[in-house]
Amino acid sequence: MIVFGFVLSLEMSAKDFITKFEYGQMLYRYPHGASCVACHGETGEGRAIAAYTDSAGRLVTLRGPDIRKATLEQIRRSVQKGQGVMPHYFLTEKEIATIYAYLRKVNERRENNISKLFAPNQR
Repeated sequence: MIVFGFVLSLEMSAKDFITKFEYGQMLYRYPHGASCVACHGETGEGRAIAAYTDSAGRLVTLRGPDIRKATLEQIRRSVQKGQGVMPHYFLTEKEIATIYAYLRKVNERRENNISKLFAPNQR
């Protein structure tokens, strides 16, 4: 009986070990050894990946695209098939949906914080 209670308490505490937001953040930052954040930035805004000089002497910057307004289907397609320089990742449907939900939430929070900065003082 004591063992059952101990196992039950472990299971109950395990449910609260990590939130869906934290799981999405973990996947976005470190999904199976590759990092979305490296190319897409902290909130999906896009980031410079590399720069080089072409044969005409012009500086060319390779950028990860802004994915803040991408749909779940667009993200799913890019992750599962790769696109441009983006490789194919072996993420599950649930992992892709969790990354998508994380991006929505982190950008919603960002927008709310920006709105508060520019809102007139209320007295």
